[in-house]
Amino acid sequence: MVTKKQIDDFIAAQPIAMVGVSRNPKKFGFTAFRELKEKGMNVIPVNPHAEEIHGVKVFPDIQSLPGEVRSLLVMTPKSSTAGVIREAKEKGIQNIWIQQMSESKDALKELEGSGINFIRGECILMFYKPHSIHKFHGTLKRIFGRWPRN
Repeated sequence: MVTKKQIDDFIAAQPIAMVGVSRNPKKFGFTAFRELKEKGMNVIPVNPHAEEIHGVKVFPDIQSLPGEVRSLLVMTPKSSTAGVIREAKEKGIQNIWIQQMSESKDALKELEGSGINFIRGECILMFYKPHSIHKFHGTLKRIFGRWPRN
């Protein structure tokens, strides 16, 4: 089970690169990026098909990210996640958050024994300055004992 310390460590290790940022404003990958950015998170978009998203320079791949990036938020289709994890390991990224619905068995296998702080099964919007529905979901998780503990 993921601990609150793992989540806190991930969020503290900014800037955070986000793989799977969409150019389409109707997709969750765009909405989540915009919301995190507007809340003040230092988040860097990664998308091989865009040069700019929501006014922010986009990096085409993980290898081209600046050296100070220590955390990676993964919002890719399940079929792409293991490859993203391999690239992150090659880059030396030590904090990986696999957003709900992006997790795959192959991705988790890539993380086994790696020493990387990884989070799975959680939505980052519930933990980084949550509001509205995400704050409500967090409250429900606390009530039912599913909120991460240290």
